[in-house]
Amino acid sequence: MMRLELSDTEEKVLADALDSNLGRLQDEISHTDSHDYRVFLKERKEILIKLREKLH
Repeated sequence: MMRLELSDTEEKVLADALDSNLGRLQDEISHTDSHDYRVFLKERKEILIKLREKLH
């Protein structure tokens, strides 16, 4: 397991980037017609959510 030490500023920037990406990802999921691609995006979203939760 890898540990990552971040300053408060770095943590804030990373959290903001994850939040932004999650928002765009949700839009992409809702506009995707391909079932396989939607599944891929949903899996990616879950990973990003877990990463975001680990920051707090």
